[in-house]
Amino acid sequence: MGGQKFQYDESGGTFFYFILSFLSLLLIPATFYLWPKKKKEDPEQFKEECQCPGCLKKRIIIAHSDPYKNVKTFLIKFVIVAGWALLAFLTYKVSQFDYEMSNFDPHEILGVPLGASTADIRKAYRKLSLVLHPDKETGDEKAFMKLTKAYQALTDDEARKNWEKYGNPDGPGAMSFGIALPSWIVEKENSFWVLGLYALVFMIALPTVVGTWWYRSIRFSGDKVLLDTTQLYFYFFHKTPHMALKRAIMILAASLEFDKRHNSQVVERQSDNEEVPSLIRQLPNLNEKCKEIPLCRMYSIKARAILHAHLSRIALNPETLEKDRQFIVKKCPYLIQEMVSCVNQLIMLAYARRISKLPSIETIENCMKLSPMLIQGLWEFKSPLLQLPYLTDDHLRYFVSKKRPIRSLQQFAQLTFDESRSMLRSLNQFEYDNVIKVLAKMPLIDFSIKCEVVDDEDSNVVTAGAIVTVTVLLIRRSMSELFGDSTAKEKQSITENQVENVDENGELTVENNTEAATTTAAAGKAKEENKETTTSTVAAKSNKKPVWMKQSKGGHNKGKSKASKGNKHKVLLAKAAAASSKEEKKSTGNSEHHNHHHSKNDSDESGSESDSEFDSDEDESNKKSETEDDDEWEKFQRKLNKREKLEGKSKVSHTVHSPLYPEDKQEYWWTYICDRKSRTLLTAPFHVTNLINSEEVQLKFTAPRWPGVYTFTVCLRSDSYFGMDQQLDLKLDVKEAPAIPTEHPQWDISESESEHNEQEANESEFTTDSSDAENE
Repeated sequence: MGGQKFQYDESGGTFFYFILSFLSLLLIPATFYLWPKKKKEDPEQFKEECQCPGCLKKRIIIAHSDPYKNVKTFLIKFVIVAGWALLAFLTYKVSQFDYEMSNFDPHEILGVPLGASTADIRKAYRKLSLVLHPDKETGDEKAFMKLTKAYQALTDDEARKNWEKYGNPDGPGAMSFGIALPSWIVEKENSFWVLGLYALVFMIALPTVVGTWWYRSIRFSGDKVLLDTTQLYFYFFHKTPHMALKRAIMILAASLEFDKRHNSQVVERQSDNEEVPSLIRQLPNLNEKCKEIPLCRMYSIKARAILHAHLSRIALNPETLEKDRQFIVKKCPYLIQEMVSCVNQLIMLAYARRISKLPSIETIENCMKLSPMLIQGLWEFKSPLLQLPYLTDDHLRYFVSKKRPIRSLQQFAQLTFDESRSMLRSLNQFEYDNVIKVLAKMPLIDFSIKCEVVDDEDSNVVTAGAIVTVTVLLIRRSMSELFGDSTAKEKQSITENQVENVDENGELTVENNTEAATTTAAAGKAKEENKETTTSTVAAKSNKKPVWMKQSKGGHNKGKSKASKGNKHKVLLAKAAAASSKEEKKSTGNSEHHNHHHSKNDSDESGSESDSEFDSDEDESNKKSETEDDDEWEKFQRKLNKREKLEGKSKVSHTVHSPLYPEDKQEYWWTYICDRKSRTLLTAPFHVTNLINSEEVQLKFTAPRWPGVYTFTVCLRSDSYFGMDQQLDLKLDVKEAPAIPTEHPQWDISESESEHNEQEANESEFTTDSSDAENE
């Protein structure tokens, strides 16, 4: 490869090209994604949010949760602006290089036109050389060299031929391959610094960064929980298969995320030696004298005391223990989810007979109860009404002393404006409005199930050992749909706005106010009846009530039971009326069809009866085939929807009102199937994290091995609110599985018999229908 030169960039032009392209590839996406964006606060949305002191304090905590936020935003802006300034400078330099490295044109350099004479060329050269000569004040050596080369290209014959042929008066140049790095990198004087920088970046910095990332990543599970904490949970849940709620709190407080040796974010202060013992003296049943490791260690006792103080809503020192409370409570939802998954794995291992102790269903449910307790800052035995702002234990006596005692959020939402305002008469109007705002946004879940065996021919028949698929349908509504007259002004505005309706042609029509009032009143009555029925069904579906919800044996309960019976009676009457209307339509259609055939076939009654029966059989078979096709199409669509949901599962649903939780919390739910009789879990708890309007969840389990009628329970639990849990009974009539034939005598056929059967089949292929008809 003679004539080739490999050289570094002397002028720096190619290096600037490399830096320019590399910087633009980094700077454009970095500006788009990393430039700090200020969120515009919507005043209307701010009015809709709760303005209680707890929520206002929580917003301040969230705003100041990152103390270096302003510094980070300033540094990001400075780096991006500096990058764009450097990009502009490099663009200018490259443009200059392009101008200097343009094609060599001697006419343009000398300023003479094409075809100029030799005298004109000499005259132009003399004039410019007096200006550009290095000995002159205005001289430029580089420009003078370029001028001399242009003069030679136009006056010297050989130089002119080289210019016309190669574009250069000096003739063809050697082929050179440039490296886009400056030449000072390979200079002997700079070799020490270049090698030192290379060793620092590639031998020290890069391995350190990769090693640190790897060391941190292997310490955590996929749910941001330390693997040592997960092993701790496995040990204690295997040791205590029937774990009480306070025991679960002790295990949660012993998580290694709260230990300084495993988590550098934990802050230990000298003041803890005085504040923690004084806090322990205020808390009963803390069991601080437990000698189990690590339950007896100081970090565990401190975290346990802070969790008890959080559940009891005890005020802490804002400079010390309050900051620790925020740190501990912030970590708890991830840890609780890990506890639930650990118990579930132990149950599965017990079913596989790999461990001897089977954790009970109460253990995993107690772990689930911890989540709403810590999110709302309440003990389990407290009233769910205390989740509303401004309400305390003193207000609850007004809810119990009435003729109709209010013990749940659904019952409180059904009260009229006068009733709810009289109960909360100690609150001013601003505080009462905040209570109604929070109550209106709370969830109201419609919980329904459907059981089938997907892979069998008859999906409604459950056989022993079959895989049963239970489809859980969750429809999320707001508690505002249960409101009676609690927002009278809003209801008046709604009725005024509902006067306008749209015609079939799309035109807007205005009805009379009296007609609109009657229609809205009728709709309101129907809604109230539906609300009563839904609340009665929700109350029937709910779990075992805590202590404060035990009803006394008085006349109020009897009246309430009668009211619930009356609501159930209304529902049954409505269903019976709908069924009777459908039967009447079918009977009228069948009677018309029968009369038509009767008048048509008076001469031959027997033939008409057989033909009509044959037609009806064909219609029924066609209807069955159509329904089967529709069912298969629905199953196929469900599979597609499930696949789409699994591919893009989000964790955004609805914001939870939780002033004591230091971060924004979304509504999540657990749904699972259990056997209350044997106290076992049948399916793994499915964590629903994207319930915005509606969501379908499929739970699968194996049917019992022995035929009989079994009753299981499908549960729905909230990880954010009290009083939202529901459960439905699932009754399975398990049939005996069909016997699998072990021998196949029809396969043991001799060759002569098989040939004879094939001939008979070929002969009778087109005569089967006729022969069957003759036999009939």
